[in-house]
Formats: sequence, C-alpha cells, structure tokens
Amino acid sequence: MLRILTLAAAAALGLSGAASAQNYPWKPDRPITLIVPWAAGGSTDQVSRVTAVEIEKALGQKVVIVNQPGASGSIGTKNALAAPKDGYTWTSGAAKDLGTYVVSGLLDTKISDWRLYLNVANVSVLGVNPSTPYKSAQDVVNAMKAKPGQVSVATAGINSSGHAAIEAFTRALKLTYKHVTYDGGNPAVIAVVSGEVEMTTQLAVEQANMIRAKRITPLAVISDKPLELEGYGTIPPITASIAGFKPDANYFGIFVPKGTPEPVLKTLDMVWENVIMKSAALKKYATSNGALAAPTYGDAALKAVMPAIQTTAWQLHDAGKSKVAPDTVGIPKP
Repeated sequence: MLRILTLAAAAALGLSGAASAQNYPWKPDRPITLIVPWAAGGSTDQVSRVTAVEIEKALGQKVVIVNQPGASGSIGTKNALAAPKDGYTWTSGAAKDLGTYVVSGLLDTKISDWRLYLNVANVSVLGVNPSTPYKSAQDVVNAMKAKPGQVSVATAGINSSGHAAIEAFTRALKLTYKHVTYDGGNPAVIAVVSGEVEMTTQLAVEQANMIRAKRITPLAVISDKPLELEGYGTIPPITASIAGFKPDANYFGIFVPKGTPEPVLKTLDMVWENVIMKSAALKKYATSNGALAAPTYGDAALKAVMPAIQTTAWQLHDAGKSKVAPDTVGIPKP
C-alpha cells in the first residue's frame, strides 16, 4: 500500500511539473468552461472531451464540458459569445457551422469573430436502418426519384454536418427528401436505429458504434475516398457509384471569441503546437472512429475551413434557406 501511495504521489508531482514546465503566458486559476452546443455522445462532444483532457494536462486546470444543444448548435455558441471575454469560456463544433450561422439567420457572428483551434476532420456516412430495402447509394437515389420528398433522412438540423452532406448529395443529383431534425447527431443516429427514420448522413464518428454493432448499414462515405473504420472494414466513397459532386473537408475544433486577452490566445497556440498536434490520444480517437486527426490553429485553420463554409453558405442561399446573402458577409461564391 505504501508503494502504491508513493507512486501515485510521484505521478501527481510529475503531472504538476509537466504542466508548469512550459512557460505559458497565461496560467488559469480556475476551471475553464467548454460549451459543446450539441447533445452528449455526438461527434462534437466526443472529440471535445478527448481534447479537453489533453488541455488539462498541459495547463494543470480542469476543463468542464457543458452540453447546451439547440437551434443547430447556435444556442450554446451564442452563450459562449455572450460570456465575459476573459479566456474562461470557449465553444466547439464544426467550423462550417460557426461560419454560416450568420447566413442562416441563427446567430449574428462570422468566422472572423473567433480564433480557431482545430482537432479533427470528419466525414459523413450514408447509413440506413438494416430493415430498409436500400443496399447501395444508387438504391437511395432511385427511391428519392420514385418518391420525391418522401424518403426520410435524420440529421442534427439545418447547419449541421449531416444536413450539409445530404444537401450536397441531393442538390448535385436534383433530388428531394424528407428532412427530420434532432437536437444532435447522436439522437439522429438513434432515430435510424429505432426505425423512426430510414437513414442519416451524420458523421462517421457518430455512427461508428452502431455500424460495428450492425444496427446501421453504411452504404457509402460522403467523400471521394474510402473510409477504413476500425472494427468494421472499408466503407466505399459515394463518388465510386454516384458522380456529380466532391464534398469538402469538414473540420471540427474549439473556438475562442476574439477579444479574449492575448496571453490566453498565445497560451492556446503553444498548447496546440506542443501538445495537441502531437497527441497520441487524439490520433487514437480518430483511427477508432473514422475521423482524420488534423490539428491546426490560427490563420492556417481559417484557410483550411473556408472551402466548406463557402459551399455550405451558398447551398443555403441557393436553396432559399438563407436570411443573409453570403457575399454580403464576406463569404464569396466558391
């Protein structure tokens, strides 16, 4: 027992020493709140928790995850934007959502209002309930042509990754579908498993466990490249059977509002450079869940996310679902 206690104490001292070894400009003296604007268990929640643990190790301070779902992620994001700009409240999610809230009218904020700290790139999967007659992506196309507006697709709502994926797919092929929305990717996936909805285009990380359990059948990944999912195998790219569009990379991360003190931002830059970009835990999460570890920050992150923001913003506008024209808020047509 004495040896166990001694080892535990040494480990604690080692962690404290590791956290204090870096000469960070900012040393938080209380817990940091990370708002996840989606339901627990979804893609944002999963990767945010993995990343938060790495940040805690680096800063020696607790990062408290608070789930605040609703209105396609805009409620939790709004709360982070309205919080004091003292460095103790961040938000998270897909950068393309953050960059298009202003276009959809959900929240008056632009991507330039935030400092981006990306962790992974996610891909969507066209997944169906096994009891449906769909055995391929072409079967889905045929059904949507035969029954316009009747094939049900579950997503986490307008502006979500799942919605952007099904919109890109159907718009390219001039199809219509029945959109059924939920407060988060996990509830959308459960709706498909229960048979409440026929299919979903939510992210692979949200469907992975149900795919491995054979509760959802993955017909295709909404990408031009196949997806290797640990514990399942290869999911073919939708472009292998359906031509006409090439989906953009969908980056996720943690977002800190501009106006946050410069020492906080410099500290997070250092944490990303020295810890997150080398994180074995993040790489393992990505490999296990069908995502791509792609940590970056600042200007490089902004450049990476802009193609998906442009595509999504103009999809909304062209479909008559925008409240603001993208080019009036600094989003040029792709």
